[in-house]
Amino acid sequence: MRIFIGWHFLYEGIVKMYNPDWTSFGYLASAQGPLKPLFLALTNPSIIAWVDILNMAALILVGLTLILGFFEKLGAFVGIGLLALYYLAHPSFPWLTQVNVEGSYWFINKNLIELVACMVIYQYPTANYFGLGRIFNKNKTEKL
Repeated sequence: MRIFIGWHFLYEGIVKMYNPDWTSFGYLASAQGPLKPLFLALTNPSIIAWVDILNMAALILVGLTLILGFFEKLGAFVGIGLLALYYLAHPSFPWLTQVNVEGSYWFINKNLIELVACMVIYQYPTANYFGLGRIFNKNKTEKL
């Protein structure tokens, strides 16, 4: 699960990075729900480029940490934050018209499911069993 979710984050970050036309403007500008003013503020022309760069960097960071199994708790924590923002920008509440989203759901969508999976990864890190965390922790125990 950790590697699959990491792959999804890494793929999304790299695809955005190599697409010169990509921007988060459309997603943020069509935000709904209680945090709509916050997301609309992020579309300000003076900061939207930074929002895009930070989004891509965070996606790539989460992807690499989860795939490699190194600093996976940090990656899961950042992933939880990103997914919470994605969910809150377009919450799948039945009384809202679903705009700029994949499918029409009641309360639970793929962002919320992946957020819960990142919570599981955060609580039960597996890098000590498979991943770079195992190699680095093995070296620490050998030195003692």
